[in-house]
Amino acid sequence: MRKAKTKFNRPPLILPVCLVGANVDGKPNFEAIAWFNIADYNPYLISISSERTHYTNKGIRKNKEFSINVPSADMAAVTDYCGTYSGEKVDKSKVFDVFYGELTNAPMISECPINVECKLARTIELSHGEVFIGEVVGVYIEEKYLTGNKPDIRKIDPLLFEEGLGNYWKLGKHIGKIHNIGKDYKPKSK
Repeated sequence: MRKAKTKFNRPPLILPVCLVGANVDGKPNFEAIAWFNIADYNPYLISISSERTHYTNKGIRKNKEFSINVPSADMAAVTDYCGTYSGEKVDKSKVFDVFYGELTNAPMISECPINVECKLARTIELSHGEVFIGEVVGVYIEEKYLTGNKPDIRKIDPLLFEEGLGNYWKLGKHIGKIHNIGKDYKPKSK
C-alpha cells in the first residue's frame, strides 16, 4: 500500500462539538467550537482553542470563567447558528435556557446534555488564536442521560464535526472498551 501526501493542510478528524459560554458585557454568549479537549487531570483541565477575534474570548479574558456545553446531535441547527453569527452582532443571551452553578460568569445551557463550568487557569497565545485552559469546577448531567448512574453516550448523542471538510455527524455504534478490546490482539509478524 502506497500513501501520497494530500493537499489537505489539516487532518480530516471527527471531533465532538461544544458551545463555549461566557458572560460578555453582562450577558451570556455562546460560541460553537470543536477544538477542545481534556488537557490534564488532578485537577482536571480542559483546553479550548478559539480565534483571538471571537467575541466570547472577551468575556473569558475579563471574567476568568467559562463553560463547556456539549450539545446533542438534534441541536445541530442552533449550535451552527452560534458558530455562524458573532455575539458582537446578534444577542445570543436568549437563545437558550441559561443556568449558573458555582461560578457567576460561566453561563451553562439547560438544553445541552453535559455542562462543565471552568475557571481560567492559563491562556496560551498563538499566531491567530488563544488556547484557554480551564480548571473544571463542576460537571452537570441531567438524569435522563444516565444509565446506572453513569453517562450514556447513546442517550447524550453528541454532535460531531468533521474537521477540514465542514460536516456534522451523529455517533455510530459501540465497538469496544478501552484497555480491553486490544488485550488479545496479536501483532502480525512481517
